[in-house]
Amino acid sequence: MATKSVSPTQRKKMLRVIFISLLLDLISFTFILPLFPRLLEFYRNLEAADGSSSSVLDRILLGLNAYKRSFSRTISDRYDIVLLGGALGSLFSLLQAIASPFIGSLSDKYGRRTALLWSMAGNITSVALWVAATDFRTFLASRVVGGLSEGNVQLATAMAADISDEKQRGSTMALVGACFSIAFTFGPALGAALANIETVAANPFATAAGFSLVLILVETLYLYLYLPETLPSSRLSESSNGSAAKFKEHTKSTSRTNSYLLLNSTHFIFILFFSGMEFSLPFMTYDLFAYTSSQTGKLLGFMGLLASFLQGGVTRRLHPLRSVQIGVVACAASLFLLGRLTTEAGLWTAATLLAVTTSTVVTGLNTLSSFEAAESERGGKLGNHRSWGQVGRALGPLLFCSLYWWAGRDVAYAIGAAGMLGVSALVFGALKAPPGTLNWS
Repeated sequence: MATKSVSPTQRKKMLRVIFISLLLDLISFTFILPLFPRLLEFYRNLEAADGSSSSVLDRILLGLNAYKRSFSRTISDRYDIVLLGGALGSLFSLLQAIASPFIGSLSDKYGRRTALLWSMAGNITSVALWVAATDFRTFLASRVVGGLSEGNVQLATAMAADISDEKQRGSTMALVGACFSIAFTFGPALGAALANIETVAANPFATAAGFSLVLILVETLYLYLYLPETLPSSRLSESSNGSAAKFKEHTKSTSRTNSYLLLNSTHFIFILFFSGMEFSLPFMTYDLFAYTSSQTGKLLGFMGLLASFLQGGVTRRLHPLRSVQIGVVACAASLFLLGRLTTEAGLWTAATLLAVTTSTVVTGLNTLSSFEAAESERGGKLGNHRSWGQVGRALGPLLFCSLYWWAGRDVAYAIGAAGMLGVSALVFGALKAPPGTLNWS
């Protein structure tokens, strides 16, 4: 599984392009996150003013209200928009789960650069639809196109693996993870600020959407001008010429330390519990401490900022398996604490543990997954790995919040902590360090 030799100077240039492009992509992506409540409320009020009772949005809200009424406890109407945002988030994740393996496989066949530029074309279309979204159907179409075309994250991971040897792999993956933490710390705040600038009456969020489109266009141009192909040319020629025998022979020669079923299952179960807890935090902070959206935003911003510091200073130096082990234990402890806390000090302690989890687990699993893939199959394998995580992200909020409302906070978080202990058992008992990392320093 040795990667093609890349000179230090060339590798540094490639990493800079990967880092800057991914950061631009994720900042653009996170613009919309704090806007969901106001944005969806705008479309709901718009359709109510039109007197429509059979629109797409109206049918979705009817379904969500039927879901709410299925619980014995009364659920405040203030959660309608939150639930709608969660439903759209689940839709986006499911579409990503469908698209990720295809995008990865295409990058193995035609090259990372080609696949990424086609993905960017879909992203441009998605954000352009958001700019023009004067009704909910257009906005929904933008989310569908975005879910089916977003491939920057998985392709950045594959490219980082292409140009890194065994000793460099962990620190390089941590760099990719740091992009997430930085973007999720500053992107939402920038998006919220831009949303206060109204330039188009028919779409009050056109300024934020327009700036997001500018970032995507700049990213695409930057990639077109400066991103070289990271997949070795020999692999590209084999794929494009249909050399199936050579492809199978190379793939068979790759010895597996951890099966992909084990890695993908661990990823799925972890994200299932983690994303459910993550989505329930605004409900819990409101129920316990009457937190406003601004206060919850500060809590999440603290987590993102701390995670970025940890990824840049600690995670990049850890063995990927140890990174995953630390993260799942921290998550289990946090879930246990969230189910029993009664003070804000306890809440911020749990948030600190969750920042540790955010900075370690997915980065470590991506690194371990990259070690198990040959160059000729890396894009597809990492795409499948991401797909399993996206299925967990689609199902987690629905299942966890149902449990939260049905059985209460104590039971929901206790089951979440028990589930994370199960993940810990997999991580400590089944996952092994790949041979190329045994002398990791």
